[in-house]
Amino acid sequence: MKTSTLLAAAFCGVAAVEGAVLWDGRFNDFTSSADLNKWSWANQVGPYQYYIHGSGTVNRYINLSPEYKNPNDTVSKQGARFTLDSTAYWNGQTMRRIELIPQTKAAINRGKVFYHFSISRRDTNAPSVNKEHQICFFESHFTELKYGWISGEQGAANPALQWMTNQRTQWKLSEWKANVWHNFAYEIDFSGNRVGLWYSEGGADLKQVVAPVGGVSTSSNGQDWHLGVLELPRSGYPNTNEDYYFSGVFIEDGAITTKIGGPA
Repeated sequence: MKTSTLLAAAFCGVAAVEGAVLWDGRFNDFTSSADLNKWSWANQVGPYQYYIHGSGTVNRYINLSPEYKNPNDTVSKQGARFTLDSTAYWNGQTMRRIELIPQTKAAINRGKVFYHFSISRRDTNAPSVNKEHQICFFESHFTELKYGWISGEQGAANPALQWMTNQRTQWKLSEWKANVWHNFAYEIDFSGNRVGLWYSEGGADLKQVVAPVGGVSTSSNGQDWHLGVLELPRSGYPNTNEDYYFSGVFIEDGAITTKIGGPA
């Protein structure tokens, strides 16, 4: 009886640490970013909806390479470099933006789920500290990263990378340094209207840095999480090319996978 109880407990322990991947956006099945062009509203194939971009060809805005991924991520074959350039305006807007939306019918907007991604920058084509950048956000902006000077702040620049819920900072790095991989998972309880944050640097396992925050309007139709960046214009600060690097993008439910890159 004691043995069977221990075995049952061990089995439950194993089951508890295994999340289920609901949607896989790790770019492993892409030959190049040109594969994003296979998707259209009439032909909704692949893991991503690709429509929020400028007037240029896809390789102006997104490129894939093993050099663009977190080197500690052994599950992802490659990462993505997202670029804001002089053409990166969507539908005549004044905001520069390049974003991908998950293409899936999975329940990524119900129950408790974890939205995983890693992000990095380099000194070449560095994002501006003088402008507000909204990164990996939902349409209602109930949770997101922000980088750079935020509208209404004092001063001219802000080097911090911040995580927000309902436009309020819950966690931040005082400086987003070049050539460092930052790994995130948004813990979203769509039923309980709560959002928490898991984080690590480099190859370290994710740890919860913000326990779930209540009172968050966790509304999503399952097609409105934006992987990428939206840059708000600011008078007196001209545009320059900016590069953002993404790796290990996936969504899971169950218990969180803390290993960088996620399940194989």
